[in-house]
Amino acid sequence: MDIAITSRANVAERTVRHVNRRLLPYLVLLYVVAYLDRVNIGSAGLQMTRELGFSNAVFGLGGGIFYLGYMLLEIPGGVLAEVWSARKWIARILLTWGFLASATGLIHTTKEFYWLRFFLGLAEAGFLPAILVYISHWYRPEDRGKAIAIFMASNPAAQVIGGPLSAIFLKIHWLGYNGWRWLLLLEGIPAIILGFMTLSYLTERPEEAQWLQKDEREWLVGELERERQAHASHVPAWHALGNPRVLLLSVTLFLGLTATYGVSLWMPKIVEKVSSFDVSKVSLIAAIPYLFALPVMWLAGWSSDRSGERRWHAAIPRVVAGVALAACIYSTNYIWISVFALSIAAAGFYSSHAGFWPIPNMLLGRAAAATSIGLINTFGSLGGFVGPYVIGYLRDKTGGFSSSLLFLSACSVASGLLVLGVRLPVGQASACLPLNFSPVSKNQKKTG
Repeated sequence: MDIAITSRANVAERTVRHVNRRLLPYLVLLYVVAYLDRVNIGSAGLQMTRELGFSNAVFGLGGGIFYLGYMLLEIPGGVLAEVWSARKWIARILLTWGFLASATGLIHTTKEFYWLRFFLGLAEAGFLPAILVYISHWYRPEDRGKAIAIFMASNPAAQVIGGPLSAIFLKIHWLGYNGWRWLLLLEGIPAIILGFMTLSYLTERPEEAQWLQKDEREWLVGELERERQAHASHVPAWHALGNPRVLLLSVTLFLGLTATYGVSLWMPKIVEKVSSFDVSKVSLIAAIPYLFALPVMWLAGWSSDRSGERRWHAAIPRVVAGVALAACIYSTNYIWISVFALSIAAAGFYSSHAGFWPIPNMLLGRAAAATSIGLINTFGSLGGFVGPYVIGYLRDKTGGFSSSLLFLSACSVASGLLVLGVRLPVGQASACLPLNFSPVSKNQKKTG
């Protein structure tokens, strides 16, 4: 029996390692490109608003209107990824948003800015739900938190990469175009290339993974099938839309991403306001908070999977982020204290995902979970509109960022407190086994 258990544990360890090596680096690359194309408008805005004469309110509305387009296809996107093909849906999204992201570098008017940002959001809609559904096809619940944490690390990683790139692009002036135009034009190209690569690189399901050994493939298919049967639900997928716990998660993410996207879009201008540096140095400094957030995210994912706890891992980082944003209000005369507080806030924003995103799969069956992920992210996308717009509006009204940061602080704290109200099914409060008990369950030990 001990030999059988040891052998099965070895297969499990090998399989998870191979899946990680094959899929996670590529998924991270995709989301880095996605997030870079989504938020590079923040760095571009350091020059664009002056050249085109945009007010803060116009810039905030244009930055946020992306999420109005984005939210329209979130629910269909999650469902299509589950019932049709996550791989093909991801590839389609990459191709269309790549073209539109580059086209944003050619705008001249407010209307062009608004429409291209809206259609860019529409093109990228469904990307995150599709990736989360895809991850659920390849990872057991006890491995999912770490995988999501590593994947979500793409957000701050994109900001870390984008800062130096923006600093370089903002200095150039080619063919009569200023740096902000080249920044947008060139950063859309990788998405187009990756769109074609995705069709050949990603494997749809473990059953089709010829890059796994036979025993690894059989083990992974068996584990995921056991999870599917354990969480089987005869409730129609659309019933998830009226589930009170799903609606509470939706409001939670709306408030959380109002703060996250408000800060991420305006970070360069916040740094510019509290410093006297030129636009290139501002872009570099604005990347520091996201560099700080990376190891905190990985630690949060490891901790959430090890303990099997999800709600507190989602709640505490959001509350801490809110407190840090409030601290920024009183440090506007001290650039490095402000950067430190923004670093704490960024770490809180992004590390909360490792606890938050495994929850929908704990509440519902696969089809309903895919629908719920789409709905939850739709509400989150609405926060992506509200946060940037409110900051721009309050900035024009008050001339500073204090009111904006107070608003975002309140949203982040409320998000953290609300997620604690999500009641998990009996026996799911600790949805995953601690790492030192995996990968062999008690039932497997009895039958080994």
